[in-house]
Amino acid sequence: MQVLKMLRSFRYAIAGLHFLLAENNARFHLLSAIIVLLTGFYLKISAVEWTIIIMQIGLILAVETINTSIEKLCDFVSVEYHQLIGKVKDLAAAAVLIVSIVAVIVGIIIFLPKILSKF
Repeated sequence: MQVLKMLRSFRYAIAGLHFLLAENNARFHLLSAIIVLLTGFYLKISAVEWTIIIMQIGLILAVETINTSIEKLCDFVSVEYHQLIGKVKDLAAAAVLIVSIVAVIVGIIIFLPKILSKF
């Protein structure tokens, strides 16, 4: 019985992923992740570097998921513009921006020396 409940919850999570990937920003992050992963294979990054890169990708996708959830909830609560709802949506978007900037910095730290050594 518990196993069925657990499997059902995975089904809901998979449905959430499908919903997330319908969003343009999430598709952009996924495309960026694929490019980063391919670059990692090409540059033969270390296991520690892989761990850091994968954690960054997971963090961005998780925060993007939370941002999308907050935006959809705000849209449901208030179809008309409300200043406080606008601030909430801006804050959620800022969270994605912050983790994305950090991920870019991490990517530069990991990839730039390897790319420069190729020249």
